[in-house]
Amino acid sequence: MNVHQAIQNRRSVRAYDSRPLPDEVLAKLKAALRSAPSACNLQPWRFIMATDAALRHKLAEASRGQTWMADAPLIVVGCGLTDQAYKKMAGYFNSLEVDLAIALDHLSLAAVAEGLGACWIGAFDEAAVKKLLNVPDNVRVIALMPVGYPAKPELNYPLPNDRRKPPRD
Repeated sequence: MNVHQAIQNRRSVRAYDSRPLPDEVLAKLKAALRSAPSACNLQPWRFIMATDAALRHKLAEASRGQTWMADAPLIVVGCGLTDQAYKKMAGYFNSLEVDLAIALDHLSLAAVAEGLGACWIGAFDEAAVKKLLNVPDNVRVIALMPVGYPAKPELNYPLPNDRRKPPRD
């Protein structure tokens, strides 16, 4: 699958089967995160790979009760290192959220290329997630992303483009 196909096929998958991810697929997903660009190549991130079923369930509960997340065999927790982010983005904010978003987008496209689905999770209780994972106070949890095989691939791929806004000149 080329990158254009991955972009066209990416969907927010909210139903997963419980098949574990093969080690070689997990390695490719980690490589996609690691390969993402960041401001000044500072890579101000850490990614926690939650594969334990009990932990995934607790993370789902901390994500405003989105229990469907726990069915995915992997939940990636994107953590930002505020003190390591580039401080002069457009002169008024740091690069942390942008850098993490790029890395997680790489992850979502790599997942599609491997026949997997993923979903951005921004609705979560950061303090609860940090407590579950023992994340230090100076580190921010920016987003979570469940990853796994879609339970009903026919519902996820392909989605007609008629649901997208029309192109603008």
